[in-house]
Amino acid sequence: MSPPRLSTPEEYRKLVDSVDTFLLDCDGVIYHGPVVVPGVKKVLEMLRKENKRLIFVTNNASKSRRQYKATFDKLGIPVSENEIFGSAYASAVFLRKVLNFAEDKKVYVIGQDGLEQELESVGIKHVGGTDPEDRVFMDPFDFASIQPDPSVGAVLCGFDGWLNYKKLCKAYTYLNSDPNCHFLLTNQDKTFPTNGTTFPGSGSMSYPLVFALSGRREPTIIGKPNKHMMDAIIAEHQFDPKRALMVGDNLLTDIEFGINSGIRTLLVMGGVSLPEQVFGDNPSHVVPTYVMESLGDLAVLAE
Repeated sequence: MSPPRLSTPEEYRKLVDSVDTFLLDCDGVIYHGPVVVPGVKKVLEMLRKENKRLIFVTNNASKSRRQYKATFDKLGIPVSENEIFGSAYASAVFLRKVLNFAEDKKVYVIGQDGLEQELESVGIKHVGGTDPEDRVFMDPFDFASIQPDPSVGAVLCGFDGWLNYKKLCKAYTYLNSDPNCHFLLTNQDKTFPTNGTTFPGSGSMSYPLVFALSGRREPTIIGKPNKHMMDAIIAEHQFDPKRALMVGDNLLTDIEFGINSGIRTLLVMGGVSLPEQVFGDNPSHVVPTYVMESLGDLAVLAE
């Protein structure tokens, strides 16, 4: 059965009145690259005037909330840091508030400075990541230099433009030598879109570890579509899931994320997923609660 396709002001008003918390994907919903989706600025302003809570949810683990706010500022969209929830921050919150990560332990990071900043924001120590010693290739077969550090209690993998064999060896050693060492991925995205094409994403970068440890260690995946990210968001923001709505352009991340979390979903067109995936002869198994052309269409309610 196809989901309702909202297209009238009356349908828009009924939906908005039923929601207290809007969980909004960023790229594809709020903007397309450097261009804001038409009408979205007016919609966000209207929702704020109606005292709706806005949470911007993204799987991008390369940026911290501070770095994301700079992106919003550049686009002329007013947001506060605590309204932004990327998979980097979600991973940090999950470690601190859900896993109660020990204060005397460190996280070994495969990732960039945005991920490190978010760990620091919740008081978690880290190694690896942007450490210059880990950004160089090790001498061939110098495996004796890779020794497990007993202070490392988790390995956290995100997008890492400096990924190399040395980092993979260190991460593998921690996970292989200590069954109590947590194994977390910020997200499982195979690719990410940029410059009109796609490139390998965070999930592709972590796959060597996942494959090497398969059958013995399985990672906890934080980002969309996994419920762990919603657990982290609710732990931080405390809202009623029954009065929330997940808005996204991707059936397999945003919409499945809402479904896995027991939250209503709104798919907007013009992004990753296509109309035929919802209304075609062979539709996706992931079915949103509602469909709209664009979040910007709600601007008619502000007129």
